[in-house]
Amino acid sequence: MARRKSAVESVGLKGFWKNRRVFLTGHTGFKGAWLSLWLHRLGAEVTGYALEPPTQPSLYELCGVDTLVKSVVSDIRDGDKLSRSMADSRPDVVIHMAAQPLVRESYRDPVETYSTNVMGTVNLFEAVRKCASVRAVVNVTTDKCYENRESVMGYRENEPLGGYDPYSSSKACSELVTSAYRSSFFNPRDYKTHGVGVASARAGNVIGGGDWAQDRLVPDCVRAILKQEKIRVRNPRAVRPWQHVLEPLSGYLTLAQRLVEDGPAYAEGWNFGPEDHGAQPVEWIVRRFCKAWGPGASYEVDKGEHPHETHFLKLDCSKARTRLGWSPRWNLEDAIDRVVAWTRAYKEKGDLREVCLRQIGQYENSPLGQIS
Repeated sequence: MARRKSAVESVGLKGFWKNRRVFLTGHTGFKGAWLSLWLHRLGAEVTGYALEPPTQPSLYELCGVDTLVKSVVSDIRDGDKLSRSMADSRPDVVIHMAAQPLVRESYRDPVETYSTNVMGTVNLFEAVRKCASVRAVVNVTTDKCYENRESVMGYRENEPLGGYDPYSSSKACSELVTSAYRSSFFNPRDYKTHGVGVASARAGNVIGGGDWAQDRLVPDCVRAILKQEKIRVRNPRAVRPWQHVLEPLSGYLTLAQRLVEDGPAYAEGWNFGPEDHGAQPVEWIVRRFCKAWGPGASYEVDKGEHPHETHFLKLDCSKARTRLGWSPRWNLEDAIDRVVAWTRAYKEKGDLREVCLRQIGQYENSPLGQIS
Protein backbone atom coordinates (compact mmCIF):
# COMPACT_ATOMS: atom_id res chain seq x y z
CA MET A 1 0.00 0.00 0.00
CA ALA A 2 1.33 3.46 -0.92
CA ARG A 3 2.25 5.78 1.92
CA ARG A 4 -0.36 8.49 2.54
CA LYS A 5 0.87 12.02 2.07
CA SER A 6 1.14 14.25 5.12
CA ALA A 7 -0.74 17.52 5.48
CA VAL A 8 2.29 19.55 4.42
CA GLU A 9 3.35 17.24 1.61
CA SER A 10 -0.13 17.38 0.10
CA VAL A 11 0.14 21.10 -0.63
CA GLY A 12 3.92 21.58 -0.80
CA LEU A 13 4.02 24.16 1.99
CA LYS A 14 7.64 23.76 3.01
CA GLY A 15 9.19 24.53 -0.36
CA PHE A 16 6.80 27.34 -1.19
CA TRP A 17 7.29 29.37 2.01
CA LYS A 18 11.09 29.18 2.19
CA ASN A 19 12.32 32.84 2.13
CA ARG A 20 8.82 34.02 1.16
CA ARG A 21 8.14 37.57 2.42
CA VAL A 22 4.90 37.71 4.40
CA PHE A 23 3.10 40.71 5.89
CA LEU A 24 0.88 39.45 8.73
CA THR A 25 -1.51 41.74 10.57
CA GLY A 26 -2.65 40.69 14.03
CA HIS A 27 0.51 38.69 14.73
CA THR A 28 0.39 39.42 18.47
CA GLY A 29 -2.98 37.71 18.88
CA PHE A 30 -3.67 34.04 19.57
CA LYS A 31 -4.07 32.86 15.97
CA GLY A 32 -1.45 35.34 14.75
CA ALA A 33 1.17 34.04 17.18
CA TRP A 34 0.55 30.42 16.13
CA LEU A 35 0.78 31.43 12.45
CA SER A 36 3.98 33.40 13.08
CA LEU A 37 5.57 30.33 14.68
CA TRP A 38 4.51 28.14 11.77
CA LEU A 39 5.68 30.57 9.10
CA HIS A 40 9.05 30.88 10.85
CA ARG A 41 9.31 27.08 10.96
CA LEU A 42 8.61 27.00 7.21
CA GLY A 43 11.41 29.50 6.56
CA ALA A 44 9.31 32.57 5.70
CA GLU A 45 10.44 36.14 6.38
CA VAL A 46 7.59 37.61 8.42
CA THR A 47 6.75 41.22 9.17
CA GLY A 48 3.99 41.50 11.75
CA TYR A 49 1.76 44.54 12.23
CA ALA A 50 -0.48 44.74 15.30
CA LEU A 51 -1.20 46.36 18.62
CA GLU A 52 0.51 45.11 21.76
CA PRO A 53 -0.62 41.61 22.77
CA PRO A 54 -4.34 41.82 23.64
CA THR A 55 -4.11 39.62 26.76
CA GLN A 56 -1.88 38.95 29.73
CA PRO A 57 -0.48 36.38 29.60
CA SER A 58 -0.16 36.07 25.83
CA LEU A 59 1.05 33.31 23.53
CA TYR A 60 3.09 35.92 21.64
CA GLU A 61 5.16 36.78 24.72
CA LEU A 62 5.28 33.30 26.23
CA CYS A 63 6.80 31.91 23.03
CA GLY A 64 9.08 34.87 22.29
CA VAL A 65 7.54 35.40 18.87
CA ASP A 66 9.04 38.91 18.76
CA THR A 67 12.49 37.30 18.30
CA LEU A 68 11.30 35.39 15.21
CA VAL A 69 9.57 38.15 13.22
CA LYS A 70 10.02 41.81 12.45
CA SER A 71 7.33 43.42 14.58
CA VAL A 72 5.60 46.75 13.96
CA VAL A 73 3.42 47.78 16.90
CA SER A 74 0.66 50.00 15.56
CA ASP A 75 -3.07 50.24 14.91
CA ILE A 76 -4.65 48.86 11.75
CA ARG A 77 -6.76 52.04 11.72
CA ASP A 78 -3.62 54.12 11.07
CA GLY A 79 -3.70 53.88 7.30
CA ASP A 80 -0.55 55.89 6.64
CA LYS A 81 1.57 53.85 9.07
CA LEU A 82 0.15 50.64 7.66
CA SER A 83 0.99 51.64 4.08
CA ARG A 84 4.55 52.63 5.00
CA SER A 85 5.13 49.43 6.94
CA MET A 86 3.86 47.24 4.13
CA ALA A 87 5.92 49.09 1.54
CA ASP A 88 9.05 48.73 3.68
CA SER A 89 8.59 44.96 4.01
CA ARG A 90 7.95 44.38 0.27
CA PRO A 91 5.79 41.28 0.87
CA ASP A 92 4.74 38.65 -1.64
CA VAL A 93 1.84 37.57 0.58
CA VAL A 94 -0.43 39.58 2.89
CA ILE A 95 -2.50 37.77 5.52
CA HIS A 96 -4.93 40.06 7.34
CA MET A 97 -5.90 38.83 10.81
CA ALA A 98 -5.97 42.04 12.89
CA ALA A 99 -9.46 42.47 14.30
CA GLN A 100 -11.70 42.99 17.29
CA PRO A 101 -12.57 39.27 17.49
CA LEU A 102 -15.13 38.90 20.31
CA VAL A 103 -18.93 38.90 20.13
CA ARG A 104 -19.52 40.09 23.70
CA GLU A 105 -16.91 42.86 23.38
CA SER A 106 -18.75 44.10 20.27
CA TYR A 107 -21.83 44.69 22.42
CA ARG A 108 -19.72 46.71 24.86
CA ASP A 109 -17.96 48.77 22.18
CA PRO A 110 -19.62 48.55 18.77
CA VAL A 111 -17.89 51.67 17.42
CA GLU A 112 -14.40 50.27 17.96
CA THR A 113 -15.54 46.92 16.55
CA TYR A 114 -16.77 48.47 13.29
CA SER A 115 -13.88 50.90 12.94
CA THR A 116 -11.32 48.12 13.42
CA ASN A 117 -13.00 45.37 11.43
CA VAL A 118 -14.39 47.47 8.58
CA MET A 119 -12.14 50.50 8.15
CA GLY A 120 -9.14 48.40 9.14
CA THR A 121 -9.91 46.21 6.12
CA VAL A 122 -10.25 49.28 3.89
CA ASN A 123 -6.87 50.53 5.11
CA LEU A 124 -5.35 47.13 4.44
CA PHE A 125 -6.49 47.10 0.81
CA GLU A 126 -5.43 50.70 0.28
CA ALA A 127 -1.95 49.70 1.47
CA VAL A 128 -1.98 46.75 -0.93
CA ARG A 129 -2.91 49.06 -3.81
CA LYS A 130 0.26 51.09 -3.11
CA CYS A 131 2.58 48.09 -2.71
CA ALA A 132 3.78 46.68 -6.04
CA SER A 133 5.35 43.54 -4.56
CA VAL A 134 2.09 41.96 -3.30
CA ARG A 135 0.85 38.93 -5.21
CA ALA A 136 -1.70 37.45 -2.81
CA VAL A 137 -4.02 38.73 -0.07
CA VAL A 138 -5.99 36.55 2.35
CA ASN A 139 -8.49 38.43 4.53
CA VAL A 140 -9.46 36.29 7.53
CA THR A 141 -13.05 36.85 8.66
CA THR A 142 -15.29 34.32 10.45
CA ASP A 143 -18.02 31.73 10.11
CA LYS A 144 -20.32 34.26 11.79
CA CYS A 145 -20.34 36.46 8.66
CA TYR A 146 -23.28 34.51 7.25
CA GLU A 147 -26.93 35.47 7.68
CA ASN A 148 -27.66 32.86 10.31
CA ARG A 149 -30.95 31.01 9.92
CA GLU A 150 -30.14 28.46 12.66
CA SER A 151 -30.03 25.82 9.92
CA VAL A 152 -28.68 22.33 10.59
CA MET A 153 -27.06 22.44 7.15
CA GLY A 154 -23.58 23.92 6.82
CA TYR A 155 -23.31 27.35 5.23
CA ARG A 156 -21.72 27.50 1.79
CA GLU A 157 -19.60 30.35 0.48
CA ASN A 158 -22.30 31.62 -1.90
CA GLU A 159 -24.95 32.09 0.80
CA PRO A 160 -26.10 35.55 2.02
CA LEU A 161 -23.94 37.49 4.46
CA GLY A 162 -25.42 39.04 7.59
CA GLY A 163 -24.88 39.34 11.33
CA TYR A 164 -27.12 39.79 14.39
CA ASP A 165 -24.48 41.27 16.70
CA PRO A 166 -21.97 44.04 15.87
CA TYR A 167 -19.04 41.63 15.61
CA SER A 168 -20.75 39.30 13.14
CA SER A 169 -22.10 42.22 11.16
CA SER A 170 -18.69 43.91 11.04
CA LYS A 171 -17.13 40.75 9.63
CA ALA A 172 -19.85 40.50 6.99
CA CYS A 173 -18.99 44.11 6.12
CA SER A 174 -15.31 43.15 5.89
CA GLU A 175 -16.30 40.45 3.40
CA LEU A 176 -18.20 43.05 1.34
CA VAL A 177 -15.18 45.37 1.41
CA THR A 178 -13.02 42.50 0.18
CA SER A 179 -15.43 41.73 -2.64
CA ALA A 180 -15.64 45.39 -3.67
CA TYR A 181 -11.85 45.86 -3.78
CA ARG A 182 -11.45 42.60 -5.67
CA SER A 183 -14.02 43.66 -8.26
CA SER A 184 -12.87 47.27 -8.53
CA PHE A 185 -9.07 47.07 -8.26
CA PHE A 186 -7.98 43.41 -8.35
CA ASN A 187 -10.48 41.89 -10.74
CA PRO A 188 -9.49 38.36 -11.80
CA ARG A 189 -10.28 39.31 -15.42
CA ASP A 190 -7.48 41.89 -15.26
CA TYR A 191 -4.99 39.69 -13.41
CA LYS A 192 -2.32 40.09 -16.09
CA THR A 193 -2.36 43.82 -15.36
CA HIS A 194 -2.36 43.93 -11.55
CA GLY A 195 -1.05 40.44 -10.66
CA VAL A 196 -2.80 40.23 -7.26
CA GLY A 197 -5.06 37.40 -6.08
CA VAL A 198 -7.54 38.42 -3.35
CA ALA A 199 -9.52 35.95 -1.24
CA SER A 200 -11.28 35.75 2.13
CA ALA A 201 -11.20 32.90 4.64
CA ARG A 202 -14.05 31.99 6.99
CA ALA A 203 -13.13 29.65 9.85
CA GLY A 204 -15.06 28.08 12.68
CA ASN A 205 -14.45 28.40 16.42
CA VAL A 206 -10.77 27.67 17.01
CA ILE A 207 -9.22 26.16 20.12
CA GLY A 208 -5.59 25.71 21.05
CA GLY A 209 -3.01 26.26 23.71
CA GLY A 210 -2.23 29.86 24.61
CA ASP A 211 -5.65 31.45 24.07
CA TRP A 212 -6.35 33.81 26.97
CA ALA A 213 -9.21 35.86 25.49
CA GLN A 214 -12.08 36.91 27.72
CA ASP A 215 -15.58 35.51 27.17
CA ARG A 216 -14.35 32.60 25.06
CA LEU A 217 -15.17 29.03 26.07
CA VAL A 218 -11.85 27.17 26.18
CA PRO A 219 -9.89 30.07 27.74
CA ASP A 220 -12.63 30.26 30.39
CA CYS A 221 -12.09 26.53 31.02
CA VAL A 222 -8.33 27.00 31.30
CA ARG A 223 -8.60 29.94 33.71
CA ALA A 224 -11.01 28.05 35.96
CA ILE A 225 -8.83 24.93 35.99
CA LEU A 226 -5.68 26.88 36.86
CA LYS A 227 -7.54 28.66 39.69
CA GLN A 228 -9.02 25.34 40.85
CA GLU A 229 -12.52 26.70 40.33
CA LYS A 230 -15.61 25.30 38.66
CA ILE A 231 -15.98 26.17 34.98
CA ARG A 232 -19.06 28.36 34.44
CA VAL A 233 -20.84 27.55 31.19
CA ARG A 234 -22.97 30.00 29.21
CA ASN A 235 -25.32 28.81 26.44
CA PRO A 236 -24.63 25.10 27.06
CA ARG A 237 -26.72 23.93 24.09
CA ALA A 238 -25.24 26.33 21.52
CA VAL A 239 -23.59 24.37 18.69
CA ARG A 240 -20.40 25.61 17.03
CA PRO A 241 -17.93 24.18 14.48
CA TRP A 242 -14.95 23.60 16.78
CA GLN A 243 -11.45 22.93 15.43
CA HIS A 244 -7.82 23.14 16.51
CA VAL A 245 -6.23 26.46 15.53
CA LEU A 246 -3.77 24.73 13.19
CA GLU A 247 -6.63 23.53 10.97
CA PRO A 248 -7.71 26.92 9.59
CA LEU A 249 -4.13 28.19 9.61
CA SER A 250 -3.21 25.37 7.24
CA GLY A 251 -6.13 26.50 5.10
CA TYR A 252 -4.87 30.10 5.00
CA LEU A 253 -1.40 28.95 4.01
CA THR A 254 -2.77 26.67 1.31
CA LEU A 255 -5.06 29.39 -0.04
CA ALA A 256 -2.25 31.98 -0.12
CA GLN A 257 -0.04 29.57 -2.04
CA ARG A 258 -2.77 28.89 -4.59
CA LEU A 259 -3.35 32.64 -5.02
CA VAL A 260 0.33 33.20 -5.80
CA GLU A 261 0.39 30.30 -8.24
CA ASP A 262 -2.93 31.04 -9.97
CA GLY A 263 -4.68 34.10 -8.56
CA PRO A 264 -7.75 34.22 -10.83
CA ALA A 265 -8.73 30.63 -10.04
CA TYR A 266 -8.87 31.11 -6.27
CA ALA A 267 -9.87 34.77 -5.76
CA GLU A 268 -13.05 33.99 -3.81
CA GLY A 269 -14.40 33.33 -0.32
CA TRP A 270 -13.45 30.02 1.36
CA ASN A 271 -14.72 28.08 4.37
CA PHE A 272 -12.28 26.21 6.64
CA GLY A 273 -14.16 24.23 9.26
CA PRO A 274 -14.24 20.79 10.88
CA GLU A 275 -15.94 17.60 9.79
CA ASP A 276 -19.51 17.02 11.01
CA HIS A 277 -18.31 15.56 14.32
CA GLY A 278 -16.62 18.88 15.11
CA ALA A 279 -19.99 20.67 15.36
CA GLN A 280 -20.80 20.08 19.03
CA PRO A 281 -22.69 21.86 21.83
CA VAL A 282 -20.79 24.01 24.29
CA GLU A 283 -21.52 21.62 27.16
CA TRP A 284 -20.02 18.70 25.18
CA ILE A 285 -16.76 20.63 24.83
CA VAL A 286 -16.60 21.44 28.54
CA ARG A 287 -17.42 17.88 29.55
CA ARG A 288 -14.69 16.54 27.23
CA PHE A 289 -12.20 19.12 28.56
CA CYS A 290 -12.90 18.07 32.15
CA LYS A 291 -12.48 14.39 31.22
CA ALA A 292 -9.13 15.10 29.54
CA TRP A 293 -7.86 17.14 32.50
CA GLY A 294 -8.91 14.58 35.10
CA PRO A 295 -9.34 15.09 38.87
CA GLY A 296 -10.11 18.64 39.94
CA ALA A 297 -12.03 19.64 36.80
CA SER A 298 -15.77 20.30 37.04
CA TYR A 299 -18.35 22.72 35.67
CA GLU A 300 -21.74 24.33 36.31
CA VAL A 301 -24.21 26.06 34.01
CA ASP A 302 -24.43 29.84 34.43
CA LYS A 303 -28.17 30.56 34.37
CA GLY A 304 -27.80 34.36 34.26
CA GLU A 305 -28.85 36.65 31.40
CA HIS A 306 -26.39 36.91 28.51
CA PRO A 307 -26.31 38.84 25.21
CA HIS A 308 -27.74 37.08 22.17
CA GLU A 309 -25.40 34.67 20.42
CA THR A 310 -26.15 32.33 17.54
CA HIS A 311 -27.49 28.98 18.74
CA PHE A 312 -26.50 26.77 15.81
CA LEU A 313 -23.67 27.36 13.35
CA LYS A 314 -21.99 24.98 10.93
CA LEU A 315 -19.84 25.34 7.80
CA ASP A 316 -19.82 23.39 4.54
CA CYS A 317 -16.16 23.05 3.54
CA SER A 318 -16.60 20.87 0.47
CA LYS A 319 -15.25 23.60 -1.82
CA ALA A 320 -11.92 23.79 0.03
CA ARG A 321 -11.74 20.01 0.07
CA THR A 322 -12.32 19.54 -3.64
CA ARG A 323 -10.56 22.58 -5.09
CA LEU A 324 -7.75 23.31 -2.62
CA GLY A 325 -7.04 19.76 -1.52
CA TRP A 326 -7.53 20.91 2.08
CA SER A 327 -9.29 18.96 4.80
CA PRO A 328 -9.09 18.83 8.61
CA ARG A 329 -6.54 16.43 10.08
CA TRP A 330 -7.36 16.18 13.79
CA ASN A 331 -10.64 15.13 15.35
CA LEU A 332 -12.15 17.21 18.15
CA GLU A 333 -11.05 14.88 20.93
CA ASP A 334 -7.44 15.12 19.74
CA ALA A 335 -7.70 18.92 19.54
CA ILE A 336 -8.93 19.16 23.14
CA ASP A 337 -6.21 16.76 24.31
CA ARG A 338 -3.59 19.06 22.77
CA VAL A 339 -5.05 22.09 24.53
CA VAL A 340 -4.86 20.20 27.81
CA ALA A 341 -1.25 19.15 27.09
CA TRP A 342 -0.29 22.76 26.35
CA THR A 343 -2.01 23.97 29.52
CA ARG A 344 -0.21 21.38 31.66
CA ALA A 345 3.10 22.56 30.17
CA TYR A 346 2.17 26.14 31.05
CA LYS A 347 1.26 25.15 34.60
CA GLU A 348 4.57 23.31 34.95
CA LYS A 349 6.54 26.26 33.46
CA GLY A 350 7.68 24.27 30.43
CA ASP A 351 9.19 25.53 27.16
CA LEU A 352 6.01 26.69 25.46
CA ARG A 353 7.63 27.58 22.14
CA GLU A 354 8.92 24.02 21.98
CA VAL A 355 5.43 22.69 22.82
CA CYS A 356 3.87 24.75 20.01
CA LEU A 357 6.52 23.75 17.48
CA ARG A 358 6.15 20.10 18.45
CA GLN A 359 2.38 20.27 17.92
CA ILE A 360 2.92 22.02 14.57
CA GLY A 361 5.29 19.22 13.60
CA GLN A 362 2.70 16.63 14.62
CA TYR A 363 0.12 18.38 12.48
CA GLU A 364 2.51 18.61 9.51
CA ASN A 365 3.05 14.86 9.69
CA SER A 366 -0.62 13.99 10.06
CA PRO A 367 -1.65 11.91 7.02
CA LEU A 368 -4.51 12.76 4.73
CA GLY A 369 -7.68 10.91 5.56
CA GLN A 370 -6.84 10.57 9.27
CA ILE A 371 -10.34 11.64 10.33
CA SER A 372 -13.00 9.04 9.72
